[in-house]
Amino acid sequence: MDAQGRGRADDIDPADQWVLNPSTGEYELRLTPSAPQSAVPRPRRATAAAAGARAAGGGTSARSASAGTDTREIPDTLPGPRRRRGTPEEDPLPGRRGGRGRTKPKKSTGKRILVWTGGTLAFVLVGVTGAAYLYYQHLNNNIQKISDDGAGTGGFSKDRAINLLVIGTDKRTGAGNGSYGDKDSVGHADTTILLHVSKDRTNATAMSIPRDMIVDIPECPTTQEDGSTKDIAATPNVRFNTSLGQYGRTPSCTMRTVEELTGIKSDHFMVADFNAVKTLSTAIGGVEVCLEKDIKDSKSKLDLTAGKHTIEGEEALAFLRTRYSVGLGSDLSRIELQQQFLSSMIRQMKSKDTLTDPTKVLDLAEAATSALSVDSKISDIKVLASLGQEVGKVKTKNITFTTVPVVDNTDGATVLPTPGKAEQLFQTIRNDVSLTEVKKQQKEKEAAKLKGSRADASEVRVNVYNGGAKAGSAQSTLSWLQNDVGVTKSSQLGNADKTLKKTTLAYDPDQADQARKLADLMGLSASALKPGKGNSETNSQGLPSMVLTLGEDFKGAGVPLSGGSAADLDVQKNTADKEKCAS
Repeated sequence: MDAQGRGRADDIDPADQWVLNPSTGEYELRLTPSAPQSAVPRPRRATAAAAGARAAGGGTSARSASAGTDTREIPDTLPGPRRRRGTPEEDPLPGRRGGRGRTKPKKSTGKRILVWTGGTLAFVLVGVTGAAYLYYQHLNNNIQKISDDGAGTGGFSKDRAINLLVIGTDKRTGAGNGSYGDKDSVGHADTTILLHVSKDRTNATAMSIPRDMIVDIPECPTTQEDGSTKDIAATPNVRFNTSLGQYGRTPSCTMRTVEELTGIKSDHFMVADFNAVKTLSTAIGGVEVCLEKDIKDSKSKLDLTAGKHTIEGEEALAFLRTRYSVGLGSDLSRIELQQQFLSSMIRQMKSKDTLTDPTKVLDLAEAATSALSVDSKISDIKVLASLGQEVGKVKTKNITFTTVPVVDNTDGATVLPTPGKAEQLFQTIRNDVSLTEVKKQQKEKEAAKLKGSRADASEVRVNVYNGGAKAGSAQSTLSWLQNDVGVTKSSQLGNADKTLKKTTLAYDPDQADQARKLADLMGLSASALKPGKGNSETNSQGLPSMVLTLGEDFKGAGVPLSGGSAADLDVQKNTADKEKCAS
């Protein structure tokens, strides 16, 4: 796009308006009162799809023209520089060097907006350097804000981990979307991802939550359109996707449901509908996907041959809605497509230097902010930029996609969180443990490993007591030990004499090899092990047996108390730097 198309004079290069901010050491686009008056752009109508076509370097294609995106009016007058009275039009702009051979300052990529979007949760890092502030108020007006009703933490922080809930709704708003099934849908949580960014910003985990998973939805105080608050009653044993839309529930209720399920409190949420996928995929010039076989899905209308394809607009939406022609034909298979799409989008954004191109940045910012609904605490470009800057510190190879482990429910149509495995994943995220085994964390885990030999599981003898854990924990642990990990010489002896804050394993020194084996199996830290002469007791066969007392910190059979090693975490996972073909 030329300079005039963005409200600048014909002879002004956007990159020449970057100046150094001495406070931050970064270059920014400064439009100060001393700058000459820029040309006022002519009124025009532009769709996000058209903006994407321009960013790709061409006109609007037939495919993007048919994407059915909303047409929005760009303001006749956008925020721009004002010329001092009596200052000649020819005066150079601040930061611009006169004459030929002037040096353009390096564009900054420090400020980024993380835009997580889509009825299928397409998300993308959109670079908003100083150039985006040209449209500051305009972009702010694009963003739809919704109250979090106190369900969030109140705000992310630069000195702790960040949890962002990304909700894709199936609401058929926008031109052309009424033909996708239930055109009157109230907008359920069709696809949801909990993004966890580590405290040290070395890694991030994007955990998909299946829409058909059975959960308990808690009571939700919800702000209504008239500003009043309505308490929506709790609903046990229902599909996760009904946490939004049903009975007037808003995204804040989805936040509360995720916290109820995982024990993780989100800082913020972002929501978008079908149009977000279409507008953003078009704005970046399409997203490359890979298929192992031909796909022709009559329901999603996707028709692609095996191999690599670059898709955008309606075709991108069709790809992300496809479920019956891939994998087992379930929503879980569709989640894999979504994760493949999002990984590819991240790689494309970083490899093609999109974030350092001011013109593309403006087009992307326009498309992205128009596609978003966010909680009111981050409904400002500056706050979003700060959030994006934190997320942008994570390298692509350390962004891991995973899904809540589930098992089929008895009805054949829904799923349930897998006992043990799901809680183990939740605890790994709560404990800020990387799923990509970043070197620093790996070294810490190696140093913490218990040294010495291990007994075989069949040789481990242990008596289990409940010393403050949830009722039934001792029995469920016994069942897990005997049936899942082969500790057949174990017994459950009821409640301990006293309540313990922490789980302990007491044993005689000559049982150290058994203790190390059980610590490995249960994810016990070295501090949980209590060696000492006379610490063991006899079991039902009269043989010396270790004493395992489950404390208040115990979360469930098979759930490591130390947070566990991500390398041993038995869940589906793949990183954003790896290309994966749909099968």
